[in-house]
Amino acid sequence: MADVLDLAQSEEMESQQDEELDDSMDEGAVNVALLKEKANKRKGRGFSVERKGLEDMGEFESIDRGSYSDEPGPQRSIEGWILFITSLHEETQEDDIFDKLSEFGEIKNIHLNLDRRTGFLKGYALVEYSLYKQALAAKEAMDGTEILGQVVNVDWCFVTGPKKAHRNRSSSGRRRN
Repeated sequence: MADVLDLAQSEEMESQQDEELDDSMDEGAVNVALLKEKANKRKGRGFSVERKGLEDMGEFESIDRGSYSDEPGPQRSIEGWILFITSLHEETQEDDIFDKLSEFGEIKNIHLNLDRRTGFLKGYALVEYSLYKQALAAKEAMDGTEILGQVVNVDWCFVTGPKKAHRNRSSSGRRRN
């Protein structure tokens, strides 16, 4: 009961203050004063308690790292295993690459970048396989072979590096005199 009386008294005091403000200032100044009073000044991240929409998003797609995550080597992209073929002849077509690499398995995607000015191949291609065995067989068989009379190099497009050791901040490269 006391809470209800306190609430009623505080509302009466606010209405009296509003009337006093109305008497002393014009309507625009009153609105500005009320807005300033109600504004919360917060700087930085993480102040909002309710994180709207994040719960509704669900889980993000991720890559299963499995046992190979600690060791350097090939890394799977979200779609599949991608090979990076370099030193290609500038007149190489998609069909030339497809004919050579399709015998190792089903190719999901081939991407050739062309030079805008000349219209010729930039010298590299990306070939995607869905299975690791197929990509590995293609890499091992095609690395160092010729396509249109030019020796090509085949390697993994994405690789994991060696496990990084964290250094102390004091020994991070600055020397103290």
